[in-house]
Amino acid sequence: MKIVAINGSPRKNGNTALVLEAAGREIQAAGVEFQVFQPGAKVRPCMACYHCLNTGSLRCVQDGDGVNEIIAACIEADGILLASPVYHGGIAGGMKCVLDRLMLAAGCGVNQLRHKVGGALCTLRRSGGMETYQQLLGTMDAMEMILMTSDYWGVVHGADPGEAARDEEGMAVAARLGRDMAWMVKVLRETKLPAPEAAQRPMMNFIR
Repeated sequence: MKIVAINGSPRKNGNTALVLEAAGREIQAAGVEFQVFQPGAKVRPCMACYHCLNTGSLRCVQDGDGVNEIIAACIEADGILLASPVYHGGIAGGMKCVLDRLMLAAGCGVNQLRHKVGGALCTLRRSGGMETYQQLLGTMDAMEMILMTSDYWGVVHGADPGEAARDEEGMAVAARLGRDMAWMVKVLRETKLPAPEAAQRPMMNFIR
């Protein structure tokens, strides 16, 4: 059993890494493997070429910036934890690039993310936390994932690196999310109920 996390911050050892450590400790204590990917600031945006979708390759045609490694890890994982700092009221730009390519390559054809356990956390200085948190959850919500929450919204305050540790409630929320995600991964592994049959979702636009 494994949960992978995507750290959408370009900062090394920043507050987003800190909250993922809090969640990760609980995940590992529950006997579930935990791995963090931090692609940084040099990831490229989705080009909407649909090569991944048209070929079913489960890979982005762009290579060399770590996103294909993230896609492969998410396909293999039992759970995915998304974490991003708040940048101008929303998720960080690099994180948006990763998610656009991940969801198109792995989720929009034969959905490889279906019924994986999902969770979200964000860090911020002052405001925009709920908007960013909902963006992260909404991304997974569209992929037929099983969303786990903590006992409060996954928003942790802190500006300078390390300050998030002083948000005791926020760090406790992150830790509980880790416990809850690990628990659900185990529940799904042990269940004897067959999953509902998968079906290809029709895609359309409104220009006729």
